[in-house]
Amino acid sequence: MDKYLYVAMTGASQNALAQKAHANNLANISTNGFQRDLEQARSMPVFGDGFPARAFALSERPATDFTPGALVETGRDLDIAVNGDGWVAVQAPNGGEAYVRTASMNVDSLGILRAGNGMPIMGNAGPIAVPPQQQIEVGQDGTISVRAMGEGPRVMAEVDRIKLVQPNLQNMTKGLDGLIHTVDGQPARADATVRVTSGFLEASNVNAVEEMTSVLALAKQFELHIKMMNTAKEDDQAMTRVMAMS
Repeated sequence: MDKYLYVAMTGASQNALAQKAHANNLANISTNGFQRDLEQARSMPVFGDGFPARAFALSERPATDFTPGALVETGRDLDIAVNGDGWVAVQAPNGGEAYVRTASMNVDSLGILRAGNGMPIMGNAGPIAVPPQQQIEVGQDGTISVRAMGEGPRVMAEVDRIKLVQPNLQNMTKGLDGLIHTVDGQPARADATVRVTSGFLEASNVNAVEEMTSVLALAKQFELHIKMMNTAKEDDQAMTRVMAMS
């Protein structure tokens, strides 16, 4: 059978993968700090017995869009967002470091400061632990200060500092866990120039109109691939009839 059936089939399957990427972006449009996945199709030659005269499309995720989202005011002291470039370090499930742009923090029953996704916030020497307190404040440089139980309103004690980093974006990638990791797997160095804003969360950077337009365009392309597959089937049946007559 002519190779264009294979070309149409691979085009349809790769098109479906591309739609999943955009659908995932749309599903996370309200997820704070979400960075959308970019998607593109690359032309790949079809090799066989003869010359690679045909090509099929390969869908791939070349990168993640690290453009910052808009800051949304919450008024909650433990909601923080990076102001400008930089990342907040958290402890990943495998024990290594991962990075987020925003965190709706809380203190668990053991006194560990955690992000909204449950990951411990990293400090100067590992996950941050805070003593029993009446109030927690987060400085622009990530300093964690607490007012201990029974202390006056002006008595604040510094307990740790959030690890803020600013690695090269070319060394940053999104893992299967949805968190941002360094490509080389090494923890990024703390950067004293990174600043956070308390009382705000960073919104997703997904553009709903752009993603919906891409999904609709890909759906039309999928229909075209299916029509090509049906045409290939009809051509094969016609050739079979001609061969039977001879």
